[in-house]
Amino acid sequence: MTTETTTRAIDPTYGSDQYGLVWAYHFSRNQPGRLITSESVVEFLTALAGTRPVEFLWLHFSLSNSACEHWLRQNLNLPNAFYQSLHIDAGATRLEQVSNWLVAVIHDVLFDFKFDPSEVATTSLCVGQHLLVSARLRPLRSIDRLRSAVREGRAFRSPAALLAHLLRDQFDVLVEILRQSTQRTDQIEDKLLAYRPTLGRSELGSLRRVLVRLQRLLAPEPAAFFRLLNHPPDWVTEEDLQDLRRAAEEFSAVVGDAAAVIERVKILQEELTALVTEQTGRTIFVLTIFTVLALPINVVAGLFGMNVGGIPLAQNGSGFFLIVGMLAALTAVLAYLALFKHRD
Repeated sequence: MTTETTTRAIDPTYGSDQYGLVWAYHFSRNQPGRLITSESVVEFLTALAGTRPVEFLWLHFSLSNSACEHWLRQNLNLPNAFYQSLHIDAGATRLEQVSNWLVAVIHDVLFDFKFDPSEVATTSLCVGQHLLVSARLRPLRSIDRLRSAVREGRAFRSPAALLAHLLRDQFDVLVEILRQSTQRTDQIEDKLLAYRPTLGRSELGSLRRVLVRLQRLLAPEPAAFFRLLNHPPDWVTEEDLQDLRRAAEEFSAVVGDAAAVIERVKILQEELTALVTEQTGRTIFVLTIFTVLALPINVVAGLFGMNVGGIPLAQNGSGFFLIVGMLAALTAVLAYLALFKHRD
């Protein structure tokens, strides 16, 4: 098999290989990653046995390939908590230490994210001293950003450093979403100030649902990180701990920013609701006024339209004008009572 063919076999442009492996990178400490095949992965793990303490792998799998989990169980000695995470639905973020491994379930947005709550997906991670395994069902933004950094020649000293970089990439994606959300909120607020409340009601509702979902998925993450940082695995160095601590602090900040934007959207929704209610009340009031003003005319027209005898002023030549004058005077009195007294 040629190098070009091997590269194509694990290039995500062409999908995963027969084992569900999308890509695999071999790292030496502080050296750029090198793309390898699934066969090379097995050879590395077989020859590991403590002889390559400064080398590690990053394996990324597609769960849409049914052979993925079988290959993982057959070739990698990973904790059961990781395999269980492959089958859970998107819920709260989880990060825990199992034996000497780190098992994480993090959430991210899809490439074509358009502020739809359904466009949030899950990535399962298992991190050890010589291995980082990531698995997802659909392509996600932060994973692709990390891979772009590896392809550009970025060097990593350990799997924990890869994890910290992935978390920072996820932070950047979320910051971008919050920035777009703030811009859209500003536009809706400008429409509100221009007294055009009907232009942003549905958009505000959609925006708030997305932000609430993102906050719900990400809110547990900083606390989980800080718990881990207090009792890390023995293979995590102090330098790696500093990177993870910075990532946790950044996530705490972005979760707080999301809460602030949600509160702002909520206030705008309440203001829009008040404006719409006011408009509705004004419209009902105008319709009521017209109904009251037309009431005398309708009553008199109904009485004079009866086909019976004894209709007053029927023989008077000025009867029509007398009736019209009385109706006009009565209508004016009703208009005064309805309009001016209402204002008072």
